[in-house]
Amino acid sequence: MSESSTTTVVQRVDAGRRYDILVDGGRAGLTAYRDLGAQRVFFHTEIDEAFAGQGLGAQLVQQALADVRASGMRIVPVCPYVAKFLKRHDEFADITDPVTPDVLRWLEAQLG
Repeated sequence: MSESSTTTVVQRVDAGRRYDILVDGGRAGLTAYRDLGAQRVFFHTEIDEAFAGQGLGAQLVQQALADVRASGMRIVPVCPYVAKFLKRHDEFADITDPVTPDVLRWLEAQLG
């Protein structure tokens, strides 16, 4: 089975406050967020084990962060995967805010 026969799509799911990565129409992973004003706080990213090692996590986060930029918002990388991605991709440095104790307290209250 060749790579080109697989369709991979990243979509924002506003109702679920997440971005999904779909492989051939099925969800292979997600990155979840909550919005705090103009900040999009990413707190969890996961890729299904069946799709591990295919670079889907990086693709998902890359497109999610590009969408944040296009939306005129800022990134707060609470999620360790997103934080690690940002260290390797400084093209998002200009729209990345630090994770502060206030943000963490706010997020904890959001997630209950």
